[in-house]
Amino acid sequence: MTEPQASPDLASLRVQIDSIDKQLLTLLNQRAEVAEQVGELKKREGTPFFRPDRVAQVIEKITRANPGPLKGAHVAAIWREIMSACLALESPQRVAVLGPEGTFCEQAAIEYFGGAADLMYCANFDEVFHATAAGSAQYGVVGVENSNEGVVTRSLDMFLHTPCHVVGEVSLLVRHNLLRQVNHAEAIEAVLAHPQALAQCQAWLSKHLPHAERRPVSSNAEGARLAATNPAWAALASERAAQQYGLHVVAHAIQDEAYNRTRFAVICLPHTLATAAPSGHDCTSLIISVPNRPGAVHDLLVPLKKYGVSMTRFESRPARTGQWEYYFYIDIEGHPAEPNVAQALGELQQLCAFYKLLGTYPVAA
Repeated sequence: MTEPQASPDLASLRVQIDSIDKQLLTLLNQRAEVAEQVGELKKREGTPFFRPDRVAQVIEKITRANPGPLKGAHVAAIWREIMSACLALESPQRVAVLGPEGTFCEQAAIEYFGGAADLMYCANFDEVFHATAAGSAQYGVVGVENSNEGVVTRSLDMFLHTPCHVVGEVSLLVRHNLLRQVNHAEAIEAVLAHPQALAQCQAWLSKHLPHAERRPVSSNAEGARLAATNPAWAALASERAAQQYGLHVVAHAIQDEAYNRTRFAVICLPHTLATAAPSGHDCTSLIISVPNRPGAVHDLLVPLKKYGVSMTRFESRPARTGQWEYYFYIDIEGHPAEPNVAQALGELQQLCAFYKLLGTYPVAA
């Protein structure tokens, strides 16, 4: 009768992990060497280095093949970082984001491009647009909509006057935390944050800090940076910002709505990255205006209904002509390469006094 084998002890398991880590490192460097060869080919052919559709395809394929026990979401996150690191060897991607370090915009950029992206921090979204349009950055990431507070109007206005188009989006779950030098909420004189964050936390602030001044700043991370300079100030920002500026998280997730998401658009010049082929789950964004006549806005909906195209967003912004005219920002489901979408857009354009296709891109999960 054979004796049962003893379970491996911690030391032997760690030896196994060390051995596997060495194998992984060898394989990752082999992958990086092939990626460098891909980069040389792309350079000679003049094709884009960053292909978000290719990244999505690789991640989808690898998560489908995942046998476990790693969760699919974790495998996807690992592979995005692997691909980001390899892309940095081919050609580092410079991405303009709202700064300073620790903003949700920075987080959205890292989620889309990976941690190896070369981030360029801007004081506001206007600078993100300008840097991307001027070529100082290859890509930009800007906030466009919050699930509770609605659209970011400045971003919509900038889209009207920029040559950039939208090539992707990130939907980020946003949790606002109260950050401070000291680990309590007593004697707070001012709460500093982006106006959107102050609005998203107004009920909590009214209940718990009714006498504190609510001071708008250019970004939540800027509020955190300033709060680190004055013990009487607090900020509304991410845990990442707390780590960045050495602050305590005095209260976690104080936004008034638990399901608080912000949608970010990834922008670039058309020659940097053209519109991708249909993914099967795409969004097309437009800016249009119509002649000032009765029923003109109603008529916009007719081509969409006629060809079975669903509209998912409809926003208006004043044209600032003094004539009570408006630009309309519209999102529809589908890709212009699909026949019904192409027919609907063709007829829609005939009705418009102004028509601009902002971009077509896969819908964020």
